[in-house]
Amino acid sequence: MSRPKLGTLLLVSASLVAGSSPALAGLEAARALVPHRAVYDLKLRDVSERSGIEGMFGRMVYEFTGSACTGFTTNFRFVTKIDTGEEMRLTDQQTTTFENASSGQFRFDTKSYTDEKLDKQVTGEAKDDANGLKIALAKPDPREVDLTPAKFPTEHMLDVIENARAGKRFFEARIFDGSEDGDKSLMTSTVVGLQQTPAADDPDAKSAGEFSAKPYWPVTIAYYNEDGKTDALPVYRMSFKLYDNGITRDLTMDYGDFVLSGTLSKLELLDKQPETCR
Repeated sequence: MSRPKLGTLLLVSASLVAGSSPALAGLEAARALVPHRAVYDLKLRDVSERSGIEGMFGRMVYEFTGSACTGFTTNFRFVTKIDTGEEMRLTDQQTTTFENASSGQFRFDTKSYTDEKLDKQVTGEAKDDANGLKIALAKPDPREVDLTPAKFPTEHMLDVIENARAGKRFFEARIFDGSEDGDKSLMTSTVVGLQQTPAADDPDAKSAGEFSAKPYWPVTIAYYNEDGKTDALPVYRMSFKLYDNGITRDLTMDYGDFVLSGTLSKLELLDKQPETCR
């Protein structure tokens, strides 16, 4: 899942084959991803006085489609209503990304609205290069940026599952997801808990439908500025329950001055494309 942002701010299975090559293992892991559309109801969980926020609620829609052969497309919408005590403000972020790990390509387009007026659009593409990542931005201003090597979002989440299956509970990685101004990568630290089975009184599990009783991993990912240190405070932290089919629920999004919770309210499985790689 991409990092959810708020206005100007803003998941996946691996089934590795023992003894296979890294390339084959990566392909098999990507083939296990389940195309789906998930809707999350958002509410304010905690807030500090310095945030200037008195109330907030909203909805997030996450749609994941594609295949390991053709690449994966993510459509993401994050809408919130914010009560500042003086006014109500509507924020709406709409993001579309395409990622093809085999060709090392990542495209992104994000539009951010406030009260239905476009504030910002960031459009561009990233390409793996022998020396790192080459970023070509088209909007708001055409320019090129060179970055150190980094993982793309789906690639990173496959690493999360691989580490979870291997029993590795903590790892760090640099990622690029096209967020903010699309010209920086982020350092991440990921903590994966022991696999658990949903409790009988888990209020969020029933929304997962046929997967409601399946085991999951509790995951927390902290994001840091690319030049920051992971022993400092993160700029953002996200926690969620991750099923081994790529579906997530029970989200917590910590922005520092305030925390949002996301409850899975609707889950729809989408058609899977044929896996015919050339």
